Amino acid sequence: MFAKINHVAIMSSNFTLQSQFYEILFGMRRADGPSQGAITVGDGYVGLNINPRKPGRPGGLDHFGVQVEDVESVFERMEKYPEVKWLKRPSSRPYAGITTHDPDGNLFDLSQAKMTNRTGIYTAGEWEQDRYISHFALRTLNPQKCAEFYCDVLQLNLANRQEGDENYYVTDGRITIVLAPWDITNYANTGISRAGPDHFAFKVESLAAFKDSYQAMIDRNLTLIPPPVGMGPEGKARLEFLTRIAPYTQHHLSDHDSVLIGVAE
Repeated sequence: MFAKINHVAIMSSNFTLQSQFYEILFGMRRADGPSQGAITVGDGYVGLNINPRKPGRPGGLDHFGVQVEDVESVFERMEKYPEVKWLKRPSSRPYAGITTHDPDGNLFDLSQAKMTNRTGIYTAGEWEQDRYISHFALRTLNPQKCAEFYCDVLQLNLANRQEGDENYYVTDGRITIVLAPWDITNYANTGISRAGPDHFAFKVESLAAFKDSYQAMIDRNLTLIPPPVGMGPEGKARLEFLTRIAPYTQHHLSDHDSVLIGVAE
């Protein structure tokens, strides 16, 4: 059964600036046509939906989406989880027909290829590029249970864990969903973050080349400088925490909505 992680979504207070950041630094391409109030860029495999933040909606990393062959069979497997419900989404959303959640309440979208609301990046076909999204991380109370849910319901595959790693990993073969334990005591030295989306990560062709690209970007346009990470005692504690719970990353930065990003060769 085919399942493909097809998008990651950010709620942004300045989605135009955000899209420029990801296009210039990570080489992502924008969907053709009007933005319709949001901007979607892609890496050839997954779309990054940069949506305008609205009153009552928290900013930053928000959810992910999965394309499946048959939504009805997914619903059948969901029946084993009575706490999980779903909603059909408006036809204006070009990447998702249905929104649902895992047993811990983490949101994700469902779509299938024949859904009529697929447009832009989601009908453009795939391409290869040197910099692409590799991980999407969720902090959740029951990572093992959620991993089992994703493997059962979406038929993603459980990935290997390193010895001593508290995370669980499920993958579609290209992108890995990281299910990390949320524990309030981990935030003793920094600001407390709620459970939910935590960060996402990119693979790049070379860390040195990536850092050169970053410097060139801000040399050309100072408005593209994002908030720095690791500043002050709390910032240093959060960066140390991120480094520890994201062993698949080698370098860390933020975007303009303070979404944490990991990078690795």
